[in-house]
Amino acid sequence: MIYRFRVTLNGDENTYRDLEIEASNNFEDLHNVILQSFGFDGMEMASFYLTNEEWEPLEEITLFDMSEDEEDRKLTMQESILGEILHEEQTHLVYIYDFLSLWTFKIELTDQHERDPSTDYPKLLFAQGQLDFQIESDSIIDDNDDEDPYGLDDDLGGSDIFDNLDDLEDFDENWN
Repeated sequence: MIYRFRVTLNGDENTYRDLEIEASNNFEDLHNVILQSFGFDGMEMASFYLTNEEWEPLEEITLFDMSEDEEDRKLTMQESILGEILHEEQTHLVYIYDFLSLWTFKIELTDQHERDPSTDYPKLLFAQGQLDFQIESDSIIDDNDDEDPYGLDDDLGGSDIFDNLDDLEDFDENWN
């Protein structure tokens, strides 16, 4: 089975990607496809959050389980198979990449269909809009320059769900 997702930058409905991936893939595969399709370097932590249709949190799926107690253990992306977790009643996710910048995306499972044997998956179907974070690799940093050449003072995340880490912690507390 193939899952089709729409991944939308939260706060900017004009920036999204339509992706297809096999239901037998894990959440780490989906994580990697999202990173590639939006141009992230993959050097930051990330989590998926299963949500209801009103985008309220149900459960977190982490990149790595860093819990110390077995009873606090979280699902990890590598051990979580898309087809075992997502179905007709569970179609909404929130994906957060880089917990300092809080790049936040709404993900919706929009279609399921049979695998086309002539197609390689995962597959980027459509890309709309760009993120304003990419830095030219040939940029030179001038330490005496008062300007912010990388836009680090800007609100990079574009999130209207999480404005800071306190909001994220409040979000996580709803699940315990």
